[in-house]
Amino acid sequence: MEIRIGDRLAEVTLISKDGNKVSVEVDGRVYNIDICMFSNGQCSILHKGVSYNPFIIHEEGSKHYGVSLNYSVYEIDMLDSQAKYMRMRKRSSLETADEKVSAPMPSKVIKLLVEEGQQVKKGEGLLVLEAMKMQSVVEAPKDCTVVRIACAENDSVMANKELMVLKFND
Repeated sequence: MEIRIGDRLAEVTLISKDGNKVSVEVDGRVYNIDICMFSNGQCSILHKGVSYNPFIIHEEGSKHYGVSLNYSVYEIDMLDSQAKYMRMRKRSSLETADEKVSAPMPSKVIKLLVEEGQQVKKGEGLLVLEAMKMQSVVEAPKDCTVVRIACAENDSVMANKELMVLKFND
């Protein structure tokens, strides 16, 4: 899941939960915490022997939270997977890329639509990716030549993995 804390975006994954013991990954870093939530919004968190007691304000049905900790208030929004996918897809736009096509997020290469050495026109499909049960065609931003393909059909790829290299025509 992705969360927004103020202006910062963080990728958060629940690794395990056993009672009050929780293991989460935040932007690739693992945190093992002991957490107790109370119905009045009070929370008790123990991490590496340090106790934190934030107060959480949340409206029923909302994905927005206010967290008060140490005289500071943090605005937190849970972003749904559809919004994240669309943002990652826009971010993967090659208009400003440096001739490399990279995976915008963990995904699966469904189909390669080009071969090495092939000339491609602006807007033509390069490959089809599937992420979060949605498929999208990655298109050429400009007329180009496919220099190298660094993936194969059915490959599972991580975010930012180089998929192919293009040489833009001048």
